[in-house]
Amino acid sequence: MADLSINLAGIKSPNPFWLASAPPTNSGYQVQRAFEAGWGGAVWKTLGDPILNVSSRFAAVSFNGQRVAGFNNIELITDRPLEVNLKEIAETKKRFPDRALIASLMVEPSQEKWHEIVKKVEAVGVDGLELNFGCPHGMAERGMGSASGQVPELVEKQTYWAKEVANTPVIVKLTPNITDITVTAEAAVRGGADAISMINTINSLAGVDLESWNTIPHVAGKGAHGGYCGPAVKPIALNMVGECARNPRINVPISGMGGVTDWQNAVEFMLMGATGVQICTVAMHHGFRIVDDMIDGLSNYLDTKGIQSVMDLVGKSVPRYSDWGNLDLNYKIVARINQDTCINCNKCHIACEDTSHQCIDMLKDSSGASYVQVREEDCVGCNLCSIVCPVDDAISMVELPHDMPAMTWNERQSAIGMLKQTEVNTVK
Repeated sequence: MADLSINLAGIKSPNPFWLASAPPTNSGYQVQRAFEAGWGGAVWKTLGDPILNVSSRFAAVSFNGQRVAGFNNIELITDRPLEVNLKEIAETKKRFPDRALIASLMVEPSQEKWHEIVKKVEAVGVDGLELNFGCPHGMAERGMGSASGQVPELVEKQTYWAKEVANTPVIVKLTPNITDITVTAEAAVRGGADAISMINTINSLAGVDLESWNTIPHVAGKGAHGGYCGPAVKPIALNMVGECARNPRINVPISGMGGVTDWQNAVEFMLMGATGVQICTVAMHHGFRIVDDMIDGLSNYLDTKGIQSVMDLVGKSVPRYSDWGNLDLNYKIVARINQDTCINCNKCHIACEDTSHQCIDMLKDSSGASYVQVREEDCVGCNLCSIVCPVDDAISMVELPHDMPAMTWNERQSAIGMLKQTEVNTVK
C-alpha cells in the first residue's frame, strides 16, 4: 500500500487530512474524537484573548437540491480561557503523539503579545503554529485577522515576531479577501514563515429572508458579513494555491484548504502544490467518520496509479498552470455528439443557439426522426454543450489535427514587435 504520511515543513502526520481551525477543533474532546476516527492532524480553534460570541452564528447556501453547497459563519475565535485550551492541547498530544497538532493563534499586532502567546502555547507540546491572518469578521474590526492579513507589511512583521521566539514551524494562514494573495504570501516568506496555508473564509452574506427581511443569519434582527466556505469556494482556493505554488519567491510548503470535501479534492490540491489539506465544512455536515472514505479513496487511487507515496503528488500539475498569454492559439477542439447515447433533449442546441456560437443544428434523418449535429467548421470548442448535457459521454470534445505550429499570444505579440522593428530598420 502507498505511504499516506506527509511532512509539512517538519510537521509530520500519518495522512494529509487535517481538520482546519474551526468549530470542529474547539475542544480536546472534539479533537481526540477526530483522531480516534483517523484524522492525521488538527489545527486547534484559534487561541487569543477569549471573546464573546453571538447567537445565531451559522448559515448555509443550498443549490439545486444539494445541502450546504456553501457555508457562512459569524463565529469568532475561542471563547474559552487560554489556560483551559492549553491543558486540553497537552492532554490531546499526550494521547496521540503521532498526530499533527497545530495551534492557531491571533493577537493584536504587538511584538510583546506575539512573544507571550507563542511561548505559552509551545510550552504544552504543539507540533507547530498557525498565525491566523485570515478571519474576515469580528476580529478584523479589532485590527486582527484579515485586517492584518491584507497589509503585507503587517504580515511580514508579525510573522517575524512569532519566529523570533518560536521553536516549532510557523505556518501563516492567508486571507483570500485581497486582490493578489501572492503579495501577502511573499510577505510571510520574507518574515520567515516555514509554510503558508490558504484560503481562509471569504467575506459573504448568506442571504435575506423574504418574509421577515432579516439577513441570514441574524442576531435580534441585525446581521453582519461573515466568512464563506464549503464546496462553493473550492475553485477560488485551488487557483490561489496554484498561484502561490508557481511563484518562485514563495518557496515554502503550502497547506491547502477551501471546499475540500473528498479525497478527489485533496488530490487536486496536492497536484496544485499543497503538501496536505485542511478540512472543515464537510466534517460539520457529515461528522468525523468521513475521513474513512478519504483515506480509503486516496490509498486506492495511489495504488492504482502505482505511486508509492502521497508526497509524490505534490506540485505535479503546477508546471501546467500558467497565464492566458502562454496558451496555444492554434490548438483546436470541437464538440462531437454520439447519436447512440444522445437522448435528444436539445439542451446543447438551446445553450449554443442562445448563449454561445450557434453551431449546433437540429436536423431530421431519412425516417423523419430529429437529431442534433455540430457544424465543426463553426465550433470554437467552448465546452458549453458538453457541460449542459445531462448524459455522460454523449458529447465529446475532440482535438482536431492541424499543421500550424504552436503560437501563444505572447509569442504573437513578440513576433509582431520584431516585424515592426525590422520595418523601421529597413526604412532607415
